[in-house]
Amino acid sequence: MRSVRVPGAYAPGETPLHRMDPRAKLVLLLAATVASFASGAPWGLAVAALGLVAALAASRTSPATVLMGLRPAAIVLALSVVSNAVVLVGQPGVSLDGLARSVTVVCRIALVVGFALSFSSTTPPPAIADALAALLAPLRRVGVPVGAIATSSSIALRFIPLTVEEVDRIRCAQRARGARLDEGGPLERLRGWGQVLVPLVVGLFRRADELASAMCDRCYTGEQTVLLGPLPGRDVVALAVGVAWAALAVALA
Repeated sequence: MRSVRVPGAYAPGETPLHRMDPRAKLVLLLAATVASFASGAPWGLAVAALGLVAALAASRTSPATVLMGLRPAAIVLALSVVSNAVVLVGQPGVSLDGLARSVTVVCRIALVVGFALSFSSTTPPPAIADALAALLAPLRRVGVPVGAIATSSSIALRFIPLTVEEVDRIRCAQRARGARLDEGGPLERLRGWGQVLVPLVVGLFRRADELASAMCDRCYTGEQTVLLGPLPGRDVVALAVGVAWAALAVALA
């Protein structure tokens, strides 16, 4: 069976982002998300876009990968643009202000997706769990199950490529049995995809049950040991530059 490349799935490499501490990358991702949504248009968005260009270059992520990441939400984004641009009440027509607002929102979403893909493609799920546990460690004092949260996040990220591979495997198997998943009208296609979704859900529940049994057999308690040391000097500098960039993007109107 052919291999399925999931946008944003971790890919080993030697890029600057691969070598950066996961804690610094996670903080920079949060700062980039705030900058993408809180920056003013057009100059703030332009500065945020320059940050995305730098992130894509540092992670060697192709812009086509960002477009692939947006593809699942393409219909919703397109409908959002049309619904904000077309005026049906009063004087029907096209609202340029509404079109500008909707395009700005789509650009913000694209920026966040690009930053997230740059982060996930250069950080393995276990490292993300360790970074999350390290950053949330102070919350243990107030009873927050930090280890369980970090482990759940790591498992969820690991299951994304597994789910895509399972969908591709079941789809190929159903097509080999004569199923026509991409033919006919919308209702016929939905019925055809039911032959994929039902075994997919069953298979995912089976995997989850096996994982739960394995964790129970190993006496998993929800706590984990984080072996991350102090941040290297270069990561401290990158973190300071990234936070300054995010502040500049938010400050510009």
